Amino acid sequence: MATLLQITDLTKSYGAQTILNEATMSVTDRQKIAVIGRNGAGKSTLFKIIVGQEDFDDGKVTVHDSTRIGHLTQHSDYSDEETVIDYLMRSSDKADWECGKIAGDFQVKNEMLDAKVVSLAGGYQMRVKLIAMLLKEPNLLLLDEPTNYLDLSTQLLLEHFLANYNGSFLLITHDREFIKRTCTETLEIENGKMTLYPRPIEEYLEYKEEQLSLAERHNTKIEREKKHLQKFVDRFGSKASKASQAQSKLKQIGRLKTIEIAHPLSTTQINIPKVEDKKGIALHVEDLEIGYSDKSIAKDINFDVERGHRIAVLGDNGQGKTTFLKTIANQLNALSGSYRWGHNIKIGYYAQHIPAALNSEERVGDYLKKSAPGVSEQDIYKMAGNFLFKNEALKKRISVLSGGEKARLCLAQILLQKNQVILLDEPTNHLDFETVESLAVALQQSNVTIIFVSHNRTFVEIVASGIVEVKNGKIKRYSHNYEEYVYHLKKEIEEDLGISTEPKIDIGKEARKELRAKLKEAKKNLRSLEKSMAKLEEEKKAILQWFEDNSPQFSEERNKRLVEIDKEISANEEEWMELEEELEVLKT
Repeated sequence: MATLLQITDLTKSYGAQTILNEATMSVTDRQKIAVIGRNGAGKSTLFKIIVGQEDFDDGKVTVHDSTRIGHLTQHSDYSDEETVIDYLMRSSDKADWECGKIAGDFQVKNEMLDAKVVSLAGGYQMRVKLIAMLLKEPNLLLLDEPTNYLDLSTQLLLEHFLANYNGSFLLITHDREFIKRTCTETLEIENGKMTLYPRPIEEYLEYKEEQLSLAERHNTKIEREKKHLQKFVDRFGSKASKASQAQSKLKQIGRLKTIEIAHPLSTTQINIPKVEDKKGIALHVEDLEIGYSDKSIAKDINFDVERGHRIAVLGDNGQGKTTFLKTIANQLNALSGSYRWGHNIKIGYYAQHIPAALNSEERVGDYLKKSAPGVSEQDIYKMAGNFLFKNEALKKRISVLSGGEKARLCLAQILLQKNQVILLDEPTNHLDFETVESLAVALQQSNVTIIFVSHNRTFVEIVASGIVEVKNGKIKRYSHNYEEYVYHLKKEIEEDLGISTEPKIDIGKEARKELRAKLKEAKKNLRSLEKSMAKLEEEKKAILQWFEDNSPQFSEERNKRLVEIDKEISANEEEWMELEEELEVLKT
């Protein structure tokens, strides 16, 4: 097994702050590693050191002669006038047909090859950068936040590519679902150290929790033993007849060592203030057309959003998700039609550009106080603490905050305002996945009406209670749940490219025997399971037909039953697919 990269005792500091402290690791052939850690832990710094963009203070970084590194970042190196094919040929030094072949694997073809790179939507620009990197035939990829701003279609293509990639890669992303589907090992950077665990992220986090629990139990036991021995010394140490025994006990105490437990990092715990519970329509959209003076983006938009619902606005980049959010936030005029918010609804709007537009000279605490008039200082400090702004952090000027810290600050400000409706446009970019998931759970448990755009699959899965799909100039309610949305999108990509985005299953001989026995027993239930699924599908079809016939009316009772049916169908389908999958495995 060839070693591609060796890092030994790597130390890197910025002034008094030590980012990496004698960190060591190595990467060999075909390792698929998720790099995790808090914002500022040193993940991107590590990548920059490996490729020589950043110096380090001490240690050794060895990139072996056979290693060809591909580094994918948010930075772009194409000019404003460069077409896709020209950029690919220039950056790779390959012929146009070679560039076109790889580009086709990522659905970049035909007239798109002659378009200027800067004219493409963000997801397609990232595809072009990925294609350019792959044309150099790397065997070690460094992928720094490749999923930021990527639409779901591009994420699925990248996911398929990484799952089938024969080389090694290190991946930084804050989307746990993407990590789970692409990475088999986990590298955590924490408190200056690097820990490489040769198993997926869920197993690593479980292992880490177990190790912490073991260390705490060990330390409790040691402290108890020390206390017991010390009692003996205190009581009998002054007596001549017991002096030798007391000295022996003191030596025992000296040999008892506790395990050092690093100071735990603060965890984001977000609590969103409750708003008054009200039933009814939060947003009514009627024959709405959105876009700009010279271009219509989508029209004939008709749907309602009930109060307290959490609606994910989904679709490919460039289709109009942000335009729709801007329109209903009253940041952009509608071209025709109308939308109407419910009575006495106060709206909070988080846009992608807001963190960058903050007053850099203002201090964190002052910004929050100014943004939330009438809110008590206690509530302000509590919300600030939820987003890890405590004590001295409240006195920081906004100019010294990282991108992730600015995003957290803006989110804290919006949540402090006790809005009945919150509109969120990509709120998870630049947030570590602990903060992403904490925010998701808080939103899911809130009674606030939420309409949001996000491509973070973990975030959408937790938050969304409904979906609005933006596609081909149309915006409408999507009748199925998020899991089905992802499934159908995968199938579309598979059909278009003739690929399978489903993970490969590797089953050994012993497992085959177990599956055979399980399949024999399960076949008895297969027929009744299929009958149950058919009945559920008929009931679902009838409800969906009602919604179609009575659009844009909304029925809470029917919608509730639809959710129940979806869950039952999903459970049945999962069981059915497991049986079919087992059968296919046994045939091979």
